[in-house]
Amino acid sequence: MTSGVNTANTNSGSDPGKNYSFALTILTTLFFMWGFITCLNDILIPHLKAVFTLNYTQVMMIQFSFFTAYAIVSLPAGILVEKIGYKNGIVIGLITAGIGCLFFYPAASFQSFPMFLAAMFVLASGITLLQVAANPYVAILGKPETASSRLNLTQAFNSLGTTIAPLFGSLLILSVAVKTVEELKVMSNPEVSAYKLTEASAVQVPYLGLAAALFVIAAIFAIIKLPKVEAADVQSSDGKAENSQDQHKSAWSYKHLVLGAVAIFVYVGGEVSIGSFLVNYLGQPFIAGLKEADAGKFVSFYWGGAMVGRFFGSGIQRVVKPNLMLAFNALVAAVLVIVSMLTNGQVAMWSILAVGLFNSIMFPTIFTLSIDGLGKHTGQASGILCTAIVGGALLPVLQGYFADNIGIHHAFFIPVLCYAYIVFYGLKGFKPKFAN
Repeated sequence: MTSGVNTANTNSGSDPGKNYSFALTILTTLFFMWGFITCLNDILIPHLKAVFTLNYTQVMMIQFSFFTAYAIVSLPAGILVEKIGYKNGIVIGLITAGIGCLFFYPAASFQSFPMFLAAMFVLASGITLLQVAANPYVAILGKPETASSRLNLTQAFNSLGTTIAPLFGSLLILSVAVKTVEELKVMSNPEVSAYKLTEASAVQVPYLGLAAALFVIAAIFAIIKLPKVEAADVQSSDGKAENSQDQHKSAWSYKHLVLGAVAIFVYVGGEVSIGSFLVNYLGQPFIAGLKEADAGKFVSFYWGGAMVGRFFGSGIQRVVKPNLMLAFNALVAAVLVIVSMLTNGQVAMWSILAVGLFNSIMFPTIFTLSIDGLGKHTGQASGILCTAIVGGALLPVLQGYFADNIGIHHAFFIPVLCYAYIVFYGLKGFKPKFAN
C-alpha cells in the first residue's frame, strides 16, 4: 500500500500558482477549534485537581489521556485519510471530537474522574484526525518554498483559540472558588456530595456548546467543495521534483523526518508541560499568589504570545530561513524558562509567560521541515509526526512527578531540555537525507 494522502484522486494535483485563498480561509476554523479545545485542558487541570483532591502526577492524567490519543490514533488516521481524502477525514474528525465533548456531560453527572479521562481520549481522537488531515493539506496548498509561512499563518488562528480559551474557561469553570480539604472536612457527607456535583457540572454547559459548534462545522465541511490534491505531485522546498522518493519504501527512511518526529515530541511535551502548570504556578506565594480564576486569565498571555509570534513569524519566514528562526526561538525559550526557575515574583511570572511568544513558530516549522520532499510519503509522514504529539501525554506527567518531589518551581527543567533538542534540530537535524 502506498502512503500518500488521497491517492485516489490521480487526476488532480497541487498547483503552486493556483489561488487557494478560500480553502485556506475555511481551514482556519479547524485550527481555531482544536486550539481552543486543547487549551481548555489548562483550565480543567486545576479545576479537577481541586474537585477530586488529586496531586500533580494524578491530575496530569488529563493530558496523558488527551495526548495518548495521538500515539494510538495518528497512524491509523493517516491510513484513513489516504483512503478517503482530506475533506472526508476532516468531517469524521469533527464528528468524533463532538461526540467526545458530549461525553463530558455524563462524566460530570456521575462525578467520575475516569469517565472524564475517557471523554478526553475520544475528544482527542477527533482532534488527532483533524491534525493528520489539515496540517499537510495546508502545507500542500501552494508554493512549497512558502509552506512554513503558510502553515504558521493558519496556526496563528490555532493560537487565537488557545488565547481565548483560558478567558472562557476562567469565567465559566474557575469562577466559583473550589473549597479546600479543610473546608470539606467540616461538611456533612450529603453536603460534600452535592458540592462536588455542582463543581463537576461546571464543565457540562461549555462542552455541550463545543459539541454543537463542532457538529455545525462538520456539516459545513460536508457540503462545501475543497481542492483535491495529491501529495505525490508535490515538489520539495528547493523547487525540484522529488524523484528519489521511489527508492524509499516508507517515510521512516528519511532521517530528517525521524529527527523531526523527536522534535515534535519534545516541543509539544515542553509547551503542554508549561501550560498545564501555569495556573498552579502563578498561584504560588513566591510567584504571584493569584487565585485560580485570576491565574487562568493570565494563561492567555502565554498562548496569546504564540498567536502574535505566528502572525509575525509568517512574514519573517519569507525572508529568514525557517530552520534558523526555529533554532533562535528555541534558544530564547530555554533561557526564559531558566530565568523563571532562578527567580521569584514578577520576573519569574512574566519570563515563563513570555515563552509562548517564542513557542509560536515551532510546531508548524518543525512540521514543514520534516515533510520537505517526502512526496507520496507525506500522508504517512503526517501520521508519524502527529503520533509524536504524544509528548504532550508523557512529559507533563514526568514534570508532575518532579513537581510533587522537588517542587513546582524547579520541575520546569523538563521544558529546558526539550528546547535544547529543538535548537539542534533547527541547526543540523532538519537537513533532508535522501537516498543516492
